[in-house]
Amino acid sequence: MKITGKMLTAVYDRLYDTYGPRHWWPGETPFEIAVGAILTQSVSWSNVEKAIGALKEIGALSPETVASMNTDELARLIRPTLYFNMKAKKLKSFCGHLIGRYGRDMAALRDRPMEELREELLGLYGIGPETADSILLYAVGKPSFVVDAYTRRILSRMGLVAPDIGYDELRAVFTKRLPADSALFNEYHALIVTLGKECCTARSPRCDECPLTQDCRKRYL
Repeated sequence: MKITGKMLTAVYDRLYDTYGPRHWWPGETPFEIAVGAILTQSVSWSNVEKAIGALKEIGALSPETVASMNTDELARLIRPTLYFNMKAKKLKSFCGHLIGRYGRDMAALRDRPMEELREELLGLYGIGPETADSILLYAVGKPSFVVDAYTRRILSRMGLVAPDIGYDELRAVFTKRLPADSALFNEYHALIVTLGKECCTARSPRCDECPLTQDCRKRYL
């Protein structure tokens, strides 16, 4: 099936009519949002909130503090997240780069062309495509679409993409067919995540409650 921008817009409209605005991403500052994007991989958001709360409690939620902190101590503070030792190294790498290249100023990242900044982020220790795009979209405000397991699951069940489609190919499904609008991409990704959690779950999906059931090729009814 050939995917068109009109089809993707229709999916968005149906999700928005069902769930309304999602108000993503949680965080008081762009830096906090970037930290959350790094910590949230493979873990629930409630655990990320615990880790960020622990950093805030001792006044450690700043690029300088994270960059200078002992790795073991940082890992202890973010222990509620999975793979906390690795994530501590990721945070220190990101913060060191933010300080060294941008003088700790997250706003300075907005001046970089998006694809160049994306490649820059991907070059940092432990920063993969999903994390890079989350930082670009939610912390920097660039129109970089974020895809995840929910995106792949939903679109493949609808028969729009192959179940094993690669990350960049799936990202291009959206970026090449929709306007480069950060607000639209923000809301779209958040709505997809909501659908994935509420209805299109990996096991026992609730198709009778899904707003996209009529267009889905793999209905579990």
